Amino acid sequence: MTMRRVRRRRLKVATVLFDFINDEVLPGINLSESAFWTEFDAILHRLAPENRALLARRTQLQAQIDAWHHDRRHQPLNIAAYKAFLGEIGYLEREGGEFSVDTDQLDPEMSTIAGPQLVVPVMNARFALNAANARWGSLYDAIYGSDVLPGAVPRGGYDPARGAAVIAFVRAFLDKSIPLTVGSYNDARAFEIKDGQLRVTLADGSRTTLSDTRKFAGYLGAATSPASILFVNHGLHIEICVNREHPIGRNDAAGVCDVILESAVTTIMDLEDSIAAVDAEDKTAAYRNWLGLMKGTLSAQFEKGGRRMTRHLDKDRHYLGPAGVPFLLPGRSLMLVRNVGHMPTTDSILLDGDIPAPEGIVDAMITSVIALHNLSHRRDNSRRPNSAMESIYIVKPKMHGSEEVAFADSLFDRVEDALQLKRHTIKIGIMDEERRTSLNLKECIRAARHRIAFINTGFLDRTGDEIHTSMEAGPMIRKNDMKNTRWIKAYEDRSVRIGLRCGLGGRAQIGKGMWAMPDRMADMLAQKIAHPQAGASTAWVPSPTAATLHAMHYHEVDVGAQQAALKNAPCDMQDDLLSLPLIDRNILLESDIRQELENNIQGILGYVVRWIDQGIGCSKVPDINGVALMEDRATLRISSQHIANWLRHNICTQEQVLATAKKMAKVVDGQNADDKNYHPMSVDFDGSIAFRAACSLIFDGCTQPSGYTELILHRFRAMAKIARKQPAPGGGAARTV
Repeated sequence: MTMRRVRRRRLKVATVLFDFINDEVLPGINLSESAFWTEFDAILHRLAPENRALLARRTQLQAQIDAWHHDRRHQPLNIAAYKAFLGEIGYLEREGGEFSVDTDQLDPEMSTIAGPQLVVPVMNARFALNAANARWGSLYDAIYGSDVLPGAVPRGGYDPARGAAVIAFVRAFLDKSIPLTVGSYNDARAFEIKDGQLRVTLADGSRTTLSDTRKFAGYLGAATSPASILFVNHGLHIEICVNREHPIGRNDAAGVCDVILESAVTTIMDLEDSIAAVDAEDKTAAYRNWLGLMKGTLSAQFEKGGRRMTRHLDKDRHYLGPAGVPFLLPGRSLMLVRNVGHMPTTDSILLDGDIPAPEGIVDAMITSVIALHNLSHRRDNSRRPNSAMESIYIVKPKMHGSEEVAFADSLFDRVEDALQLKRHTIKIGIMDEERRTSLNLKECIRAARHRIAFINTGFLDRTGDEIHTSMEAGPMIRKNDMKNTRWIKAYEDRSVRIGLRCGLGGRAQIGKGMWAMPDRMADMLAQKIAHPQAGASTAWVPSPTAATLHAMHYHEVDVGAQQAALKNAPCDMQDDLLSLPLIDRNILLESDIRQELENNIQGILGYVVRWIDQGIGCSKVPDINGVALMEDRATLRISSQHIANWLRHNICTQEQVLATAKKMAKVVDGQNADDKNYHPMSVDFDGSIAFRAACSLIFDGCTQPSGYTELILHRFRAMAKIARKQPAPGGGAARTV
């Protein structure tokens, strides 16, 4: 089917995208259609060749590394020789002197407030709104509805015994985070505000206050009987809600009906790994949701409990300060948008010679022009902006080394000029998720020192790149053993330390990766506290519930103090970072190989079948044991590259892998039997586009650029859309489910 296009200057633009820009984006922001397309044409034709040159450089470096390992495939790794070689070819960059970033106009959510970060597919309006509204969450609901407490979550009516356990759990949290001078919140009977301070009446009739009175931030209602009391601890807010008429409050001695936590301080609206956008219609649908978020007009209708409901962006929250002076707190997460990286191209815009445009450049221009609707001089001033500091936040993934970061910086310069924005209005988030970036992180930060807003480790993609870069070095250890390797510990520790050395502490975010088991919140509470303890000011969570629970960690850990203690910690971990996670094939039993293949292939098929057949870019996929794991292209990259590596080094055979794939397809078909939109693979393996895509990811894995999965996924998804004439997808069961 031929795509309808409109020609503007040297560009051929898909009509659906062209009309969206002209009819929906440009009106109201004082930018003419002629000026926009003229500038866009100039940016694309000026920077597309540079983009292609950067990708050619990646290919050249990988070929040199492959040859080096191949020539030494029967020798143990000599780290000194390896480092010297990487330096000679320019993969390992010469490190410059000390410096400190000087980004300005960063919102406090990015600079000084430490807290959880959600990532959500912007293609699904409901999930995007859920995430934006997850700035505040009920701790009562998060505990009651998760596995944090023992026993099954009740279905149906309220369980008083579980409710009592929730209240006890939350009271203990309050005692620890905002303790009273005397007694416990268990003994509280009434609250009042007197002389600008909180007074708490206890069971024995005595009155007490906070042990640290600076933590009292405000209230609502009458001072003698407040409806809510607001606290602040380590920069995050806690709200105790009081209502003696509420079903919970009427049975509480102090009338407390809920405790609300400031939760997802920031949210990344994702155009990359969590969506399946393969054509102009898909991408326009995603851009339209981003526009709705920036204009404040996005809404979504859905069924819940048999009722038709509509969701909008939450309004800001009104409070009275300790002295009774009104003030506002943001009702929504600060929203960032993740563009695609430098590699993908899109035929939604064709350049001279009918060459598909670099999708990362297209994303930069379009997401930025959309964000103009949220800047004060371009918007309706009755709406509170996303960024009070007048900044646009773009997360840039999958960059390799400082020259690619410098290219992104130059791209943003040109977009700012085209849109008549002050220099460095566009802020950049650098994903430290590729090996060449990890090794050269200091220089990557230096290349964006005037606009950097965050660094964030992405251990899933980073593991995929670790495998692909060292593909020729030998067979890799089993996938689940990667988390205990020298290189990954050095990677996680070094990223924070370099960020602090470069001045990000208290100025920009230093982040950690995703908790991938959305139904295992008890385990998350036990383990994810390690992220703030490591000095990270944010970490990714898979749902609003997880954001509220993870927020508890930032009340327990003073991230600023952790960062101060780590600021001068040693960063010289290159030898560990370069250690290769190889395995002695002789220690692998046949049962080990079979188990590894089944585990990896089942995960690949479970994710790919939804991506290809239904356009779901991120979903909870049951693993081989039935445990729901959050899967996106990063997890797919690891699994496909791991099997490709074992095939390359004869740990397994192509026939063995194919037989396992057919066996696991039947398992995945069974796991999805209740999904009326599901297309079984095992009915016709040759006819299943999804099954063929999964096999291609494995068998063609060695030849995919950096081991990325996009090229194969996009090709087969486009085939599926043509075969079934499907409309643009809505996203699917995503990170905010």
